[in-house]
Order: sequence, then structure tokens, then C-alpha cells
Amino acid sequence: MSDRHHRHEHGHHRASPLHRLAHLLTPHSHETADRLDSALESSARGMRALWVSLAVLGVTALAQAAVVAVSGSVALLGDTVHNAADALTAVPLGIAFVLGRRAATRRFTYGYGRAEDLAGIAIVLTIAASAAFAGWTALDRLLDPRPVAHVPVVAVAALAGFAGNEWVARYRIRVGRDIGSAALVADGLHARTDGFTSLAVLLGAGGSALGWRYADPVVGLAITAAIVFVLRDAAREVFRRVMDAVDPALVDRAERALTAVPGVRGVGELRLRWIGHRLRAEVAVVVDGGATVREAHRVAVEAEHALLHAVPRLTAALVHADPEPVPGAADPHLPLAHHAVR
Repeated sequence: MSDRHHRHEHGHHRASPLHRLAHLLTPHSHETADRLDSALESSARGMRALWVSLAVLGVTALAQAAVVAVSGSVALLGDTVHNAADALTAVPLGIAFVLGRRAATRRFTYGYGRAEDLAGIAIVLTIAASAAFAGWTALDRLLDPRPVAHVPVVAVAALAGFAGNEWVARYRIRVGRDIGSAALVADGLHARTDGFTSLAVLLGAGGSALGWRYADPVVGLAITAAIVFVLRDAAREVFRRVMDAVDPALVDRAERALTAVPGVRGVGELRLRWIGHRLRAEVAVVVDGGATVREAHRVAVEAEHALLHAVPRLTAALVHADPEPVPGAADPHLPLAHHAVR
């Protein structure tokens, strides 16, 4: 038995005590319009975060590029390229957020939230390309070392890169966690790593100032290695999303919420999946075998309602009610056994 009534968007869930108190004191509506408004607001916040961070990183990269042109620093060039690539990741994510606002259709019955996962793949490829370019440039300069000019200006540009990336990282991570976007959080962590690679450029500038001509390309290679580590982590997160992985703690939380519902005598198969930055659930609950259809339906509705309140960013749950097994009776699902995937 399934139920699609009274679904509730909890993308606004936060951990602060004041917010939880306000959540308890504020009347709640479970109407479709409210769910859509909340989903649109989360996408709008994501878009704002993307465009603001794009502007900040764009200005930072342009300023660094100007210093690269006059100094010839390949360490700063690698950092500039990575900052520019990080800024451009706003484009596929922005497209994904726009697509995610579209309503489900008869062809795309789950909507377009998966576009966010595709954007994650594009981000991984962008990081890989920036790593390849930075590494190639550093190796070329290591084989053919050249002096770095305007070392103090390079140091200032490196500090500017750190400041811009750290601000963007904080902003993206905060908004990403608020709306449940793993892609936006990962992009924020990526920006934070970029900030530390900007600080690494300072080491290259210091080495150049001391007369070590290999300092700049060696730091450029170190930055390339840092980008590769970011690439590994980002690829792992994107792979998990594409494969429908969720935090096991969410599954435990959902099970506890279901077992506390009056009338639920057991929890069978429970599945959670991310679609963009929102969760969906499918679950089978065990109810009294002698219950009427209306009683079983009521339990299913209460189970869904409990899930929507217990699991952050869950927007929909499909609840199937199974009768409590009777000793000696045939399994009611036996006619489906030959359809099971082996």
C-alpha cells in the first residue's frame, strides 16, 4: 500500500536550538505548493551562492593572471588556472539548479534533480583538466628554469588568492549544507583547498627571493599534487551520489522514526536515495494483519509523516503496508518471487 499525501519539505532543517524551537512553534503545512516553494527557495539560494562566488573568484583569477603576465611565476599560474576552473564550475551547477526546478514529466517521472549529479561529473573533469595543465606547466619550467620577476607582487597575489578562496569556501559550504547540496559543499571544500595552494605560492616566492631558481616550479608541482588529492575526494563523492549512496546514519534515523509510529509492528525494506539535493524514501512497514484497508492506510500516512519530520531534506516517501505474518500461512509476496533479480 502506498501513500503520497501530506509530504513535507524539510530542506530548511538546521541544528540550532532557536531554529528547532521556532520549528515547533510555527504551524506546518504539508501541501504540494509549500513543498514546491521550499524546493524553489533552496535552488534560488544555491544559485545566489554560485553567482556571488563566481564573481569573487573571477576577480581574484583576473588579478592573479595580471601578476602572472608580468612575473612569469608558474606556481602562481597554476594557482590562477585552478581558481579560474573553480569559478567556472558555477556554470554546470547553475544549469543543474535551473533544471532541478522543473516539474516532473511523464518521461522524467522523478524530475530533473539528477542534473546535479551530472554537474558533479563536469566539476570532476574540470579539476582533472586544471591538474593536467598546472603539472605540465610546472614540469616545463622545471626543465627550463627562468627567474621570477616582481616577487613581492607575486606574494600579494598569493595572499589575495587565499582570501578570495577562503571566503568563497565558507559561503558555498554554509549554503550547501543548508540546502542539502553535496555538489555545492564539495565545491566549497575544493575552494578551501585552492586557498591553501595559494599560500603555497608564497613559499615559491620566498624561495625565488632567496635565489633558488627551482623554488617556483617545485611549488607548482606541489600545487598540482594538491589538486590531484582534491580530484580524488571529489570523484569519490560524485561516484557515491551517482551510485545512490547515503549516510547509514540516515537509514538508522529513519528506522527509529518508523518503529515509534503507533501501528507499525516492524520495518521491512528501507531505501533512501538522493535526487539532486533532496531525498526520497521507499519503505515497507508491517501492520496488523486484521486491520482494515483504511486502518492500514492511516498507519502508512503516519509512517510517512514521521519520516518527513525525522529525515532532513526528505521530500517524498512511498510507504507500503505488509500484513503481519501468520504462522503456517503462505508468504503474500510469493507470486512475485520469480521476478526477483538474481
